[in-house]
Formats: sequence, structure tokens, C-alpha cells
Amino acid sequence: MKSPLVLIVEDEDDIRELVGYNLFKEGMRAAEVRTGEEGLKAVADQRPDLVLLDLMLPGLDGLAVCKKLKESSKTRDIPIIMLTAKGEEADIVRGLNLGADDYVTKPFSPKVLMARISTVLRRAAEDRTPAVADDDEPPMTFRNLSIHVGRHEVLVEGDPVELTSTEFRVLRFLARKPGWVFTRHQILDGVHGDKYAITDRAVDVQIVGLRKKLGVAGDHIETVRGVGYRFKE
Repeated sequence: MKSPLVLIVEDEDDIRELVGYNLFKEGMRAAEVRTGEEGLKAVADQRPDLVLLDLMLPGLDGLAVCKKLKESSKTRDIPIIMLTAKGEEADIVRGLNLGADDYVTKPFSPKVLMARISTVLRRAAEDRTPAVADDDEPPMTFRNLSIHVGRHEVLVEGDPVELTSTEFRVLRFLARKPGWVFTRHQILDGVHGDKYAITDRAVDVQIVGLRKKLGVAGDHIETVRGVGYRFKE
């Protein structure tokens, strides 16, 4: 079995070399490119297991690359970790809303980055191979909304809805306990399985995007002012 292949899309040579070296130490393979255009071509040619994507790239920037990858049925399941500079909260929110799985701010600790890469890779593998308990879990049906965990499928009034893996996990987390109120931090911990350094605003934006995709079923997710969110029974 081949070790995971991580594509590094980063225009700074020192960072590419540092990340590549640490991936090698962790038993992973690395492919390196400098621009967004080269990144898209490398994804098509090599099909990496994860893309480490700098947002500030010459030419096609990281957000545009993320959007193109997540819009294509051939590449939308490839997890993406964004590399960002401090103070780029707006870009972080946009990237997460486009479907990116995580972000790490520069300057970063190589140990922290490797831990985040391992976590995202593990979560992606779990999404591809649902646990037996998930396969046996009956569909959750609420009026005009149906959620099938084993199939990773959401239907609104019988029509399928395309959700990112993060959006699906958020919906599943809330729907499993209708009526319960969860804070933003509880949602993050329940969805990602570890502590995330994501702002409340990012959580709110993801909820807004999820409601929009659910359309007429979006009103199942209710805002509890000053606390967080709940799934209405």
C-alpha cells in the first residue's frame, strides 16, 4: 500500500522544502509546485491524497484553486488544508465555506502541521469507508429532509443535495439530537474530533451555506441567540 501523497502548492521555496522534509520524516510522499495553475495540473496528473494550499499565490490564487477543485466531481473529495497569513480571517472563512477542510496560519510549527495533515487524512479515509455502525444506521427523516449516513446522502423533498464533507458532518451532528442546543465550539468538537482554532464567524458562515443548500429544508437549523444552533424537531 502506497504512503499518502501530499501536494504542496506554495510559492515560497523554504516553506516547500520544510514541509516536504517533514512529510518524508512522517512516512508520507510529497509533490511540490509553485503556482495555482501548476497545482491544478498536478492534481489532474497525480491525484494526491491531500492538497496543502497557500492562499497567496502568484497568478491563480489559493481560493480560486480551492473553488475549482471543489466544483469538480473528479476532485471535490480531495481534502484541502489552507496555508494562510495571520489576519486573513475573511479569506479563511471563504475557504472553509468553499469546502476546505482545515487551515494553518504562518508561521507554523511543523509538528502542528503534520498533526493536522494526519487528522484530515484519517477523517477523509473514514468518510470513504463508513463504519459498520454507520452502515446499519437507519436514515434520519424529518418532514421534507432525509439524511442517509451510510450513503453520505441528503435528500430534500426527494431531490439529492450536494454537500461538502464538512457540511454533511455538521448536519448529521445536529440532526442526531433534535431539539438540543449546541454552542459553536461543541459543533466544531463534534464534527472534527479535535479542537479547531476557527472563529465563531467561520462557524456561522458554514451554517449559512448549509441552510442555503438545503433550501426549503434549511429552516430545520435554528439559531439560538447568544448560544448557538439546534436542529428543530
